[in-house]
Amino acid sequence: MARIKNIELPKEKATFIGLTAIYGIGQSTARKICASANVDPEIKVKDLTTEQESALRSEVDKYMVEGDLRREVQMNIKNKMEINSYQGVRHKKGLPVHGQSTRSNARTRKGRGKVVANKKKVGK
Repeated sequence: MARIKNIELPKEKATFIGLTAIYGIGQSTARKICASANVDPEIKVKDLTTEQESALRSEVDKYMVEGDLRREVQMNIKNKMEINSYQGVRHKKGLPVHGQSTRSNARTRKGRGKVVANKKKVGK
């Protein structure tokens, strides 16, 4: 029952995949953590010994993850919005920030489509 940074790692997965359950750790970072902690990245999370778990915990503590990282990302977004940078304006308007097209896509950022009423044709 490996618990790192208050995140329960999935038991049936390999260690380096299980570490990706922590916000801010991807597969490459997870492999680096396993290598520096001298833990085989392919071993299942349920088969980790307590020494290996503590080594992984101490290695993960060296990285900014979970709450601290989420807080920093939100502060960066808030700062961009305050200084009215292009990205900040896009965040305020709820539009895509990284240059994606908005003509027919971007429904995730823009929300559901707004109905535009058609003008009635005047019959002669």
